[in-house]
Amino acid sequence: MENAGYLFVTFTDGRHDGEQIYFAISRDGMHWRDLNGGEPVLVSGIGERGVRDPFLLRSKEGNHFYLIATDLKIENNKGWDAAQYEGSRSLIVWESDDLVAWSKERSVQVGVEGAGCVWAPEAIYDKKKDAYLVFWASMVKLDGDREPKQRIYASYTKDFREFSTPEIYIERENHVIDTTIIEDNGIYYRFSKDETTKLIRMDCGEDLNGKFTEIKSETLDELYGVEGPEAYYISEQNAWCLIVDQFASQKGYLPLLCKDLSTGVFQIKEPGSYDLGGIKKRHGSVVALREEEYRRLETI
Repeated sequence: MENAGYLFVTFTDGRHDGEQIYFAISRDGMHWRDLNGGEPVLVSGIGERGVRDPFLLRSKEGNHFYLIATDLKIENNKGWDAAQYEGSRSLIVWESDDLVAWSKERSVQVGVEGAGCVWAPEAIYDKKKDAYLVFWASMVKLDGDREPKQRIYASYTKDFREFSTPEIYIERENHVIDTTIIEDNGIYYRFSKDETTKLIRMDCGEDLNGKFTEIKSETLDELYGVEGPEAYYISEQNAWCLIVDQFASQKGYLPLLCKDLSTGVFQIKEPGSYDLGGIKKRHGSVVALREEEYRRLETI
């Protein structure tokens, strides 16, 4: 089925209210128009009073949306060390039935005891569990660790209010953050940032809680200084679009297209073949839209 359009939820930087939620829409998934006159659509007034890394999820029924985000505001001038080692252990949640009217934001503590942060929360529906797997990065020092380490933790929820006890979901030799998961033809594909090498690693598995195998990608192995990977299917091109935030060069998001995820072969889009709009988009997410949803969003 053809998607009628796409919604990009993101935060930005370089402005006073940058660490809030911004919306942009696109008909083709490559050319984006900022909504609300380029101003924030949602603002967090709780916790750290700022949010980063927003992730938007359509419910399993298809008629409800959950928006989760990192409870963090670097503009508070506490610095990145404080953000990693002394940050919030909660995520911020909004809900909506139509993407226009939103609930008041709420804070939900999910981080394990001793965690220094809860970064870049995302979620995916697990059919086997009939629940949403929510996952995020936390800096934690465990028994045997010489120093705290960034690992991916995960928890299950049915309503984004009550969560199961979090467990380690991904642990690697290096620090790992910024993980996103998509499903294609019964296979789950994960993209994660290696916080040590500053590269994106890709792996796949048949079960969200089973074994995952790395997929080598020459393109990703050569793409240094990127983070915030997100992937969405562009029906018009019959291809997956992986976007990565070029944080090292401060150039914003870069799109890459892939016809077959199992190959790890991506085509980097050339400048001029896409337009990210007037607002610089930082670690966010994209969802496909129905026609009525797109038209409602045009009114914001």
